[in-house]
Amino acid sequence: MPILTALYRYPVKSIHSETLMHSAIDPSGLPDDRAWLIADHSGRFMTGRDWPQMVRIRADVDAGALTLNAPGMPTLRVARDTFDQAHPAQVWKDEFGAWHGPVAADRWLSDFLGTEARLLYTGQESQRRVKHRPDLPLSFADRYPLLLIGESSRRQLSDWAGQDFAMARFRPNLVVDDAVPFAEDGWQRIRIGDVVLRMVKPCERCVFTTVDPDTGEKSSDQEPLRTLARRRKGEGGVLFGQHALAESAGHIEVGMPVEILD
Repeated sequence: MPILTALYRYPVKSIHSETLMHSAIDPSGLPDDRAWLIADHSGRFMTGRDWPQMVRIRADVDAGALTLNAPGMPTLRVARDTFDQAHPAQVWKDEFGAWHGPVAADRWLSDFLGTEARLLYTGQESQRRVKHRPDLPLSFADRYPLLLIGESSRRQLSDWAGQDFAMARFRPNLVVDDAVPFAEDGWQRIRIGDVVLRMVKPCERCVFTTVDPDTGEKSSDQEPLRTLARRRKGEGGVLFGQHALAESAGHIEVGMPVEILD
């Protein structure tokens, strides 16, 4: 039976992953996953596609604050309740309201990235909604709250390309092992612990996969995107991983078995 082997969240969109051993989960995803956004002055999202050094930023989150660290930068701690200025936000074509915080946080990000940037927060509940699900809040994630990838799928991709790619390149929330490569493509509903998850659609991949998740450097050979384009091209683009929605709230832990329901 497949098992859950890794669990990640990304408190700020496009930064380095935070490894979790267990987490609450509900239809809006993992708590504080992509709850903050680095944006330009207008509120339009900035990501590691264009600013790959974002992956060198690391975050810790607690009930009261977000703490950021990056090479050559002092530690920045920003209290949640200081995000009190309404500010427009945009992720892809979605335009919605968010919250802007202290100028000191903007200056910290701008100094590290070498360009003007602002730090935005969804607030206690995001004003954005999942497409076709107006009842379901969505963070600053691209399209859906969760992304699941099979570890054997990563190994197969590495074999095809002749080099080992870290799972962190693909920015999943849930990693499952002990299944055949790309088994997740055929799953419709699974259960982890007491939580049922429904696969929504394959994840379309972009140039961000060519960014080293530790150094922020782009691969000179355009891998693994080049191999994915040869091996995993679908109608929607280059595909790797499955977007998912939790059907209820619960708790999941690394090591839990994954039951395939449909």
